[in-house]
Amino acid sequence: MKLVYKGKTKDVYALEDGNYLLKFKDDVTGEDGKFDPGANTVGLTIEGVGRSGLKLTKLFFEKLTEKGIPSHYIEADLDQAAMIVKPATVFGKGGLEVICRYRAVGSFYRRYGKYVMEGQSLDAFVEVTVKDDQRQDPPISEDALAMLGILSKEEYTVLKDLTIKISGIVKDELGKKGIELYDIKLEFGRVGKDRQIVLIDEISGGNMRAYKDGVYIEPLMLEKLMLQ
Repeated sequence: MKLVYKGKTKDVYALEDGNYLLKFKDDVTGEDGKFDPGANTVGLTIEGVGRSGLKLTKLFFEKLTEKGIPSHYIEADLDQAAMIVKPATVFGKGGLEVICRYRAVGSFYRRYGKYVMEGQSLDAFVEVTVKDDQRQDPPISEDALAMLGILSKEEYTVLKDLTIKISGIVKDELGKKGIELYDIKLEFGRVGKDRQIVLIDEISGGNMRAYKDGVYIEPLMLEKLMLQ
C-alpha cells in the first residue's frame, strides 16, 4: 500500500488493484476538547472511535446498497479499522461537504439565531460548504457552485436529492432505536468513466449529531445503541 493522504480522521492508501483503503483513526473533529462534526480541526482523540465509526459506516453503506443508492463502498475490515473503496474524484480543488439539517443547532443556529429558536425543527435543510480549513469551510450557494465551475446546476440537483434520500434513510434507521438525527454531514465524489455522483467517505457518529430523549449521544455510544 502507498500512503497518498493523511486526513484528520482517516488516512488514505492506494492499493495495487486501483482501489483505495481508508484507515480509520481514533481522532474526531471538534474544538477545546469537545466533539463537533462541523469543526475543521481535530478536537480530541477517543480510543476505539475509529473502529466504532467503521462499524456504523459499514452498517449504513450496506443499507444504502440494498436500496440502490450509489456509493464508493466495496468492503470493510473491522479488525483493521479499514475500508476498501472505489477510486473517486472530489468536487473542485478539495471537495465539498453537504449537511442535511433537521434541527437548528451548531453553526446553523450561530448564524441564524436571530430567526430561529435553538433546536427548532427544520425540513431536511441542505447546505453545501467548501472544504477549506484556511477559510473555515465557507457555505456556498447553488449559483456560486455553477459560476465557479465546481458543480453544474444539474449536478447540484442530483447532489441535493441524494443527500435528502441518504439522510432520510439514516434518520429512519436511528429512529428505530428511539434516536433522533439532528444533522448529518456527507461527502460526495465522481466515480467511473461516466463520472457518476456517489456518496464517499463515511457515515458514523463522527459526522452527525444524534439525540435520545433530548440528550446528545457521543459517537461510541451511538454505535453501541445501533448495533446492540
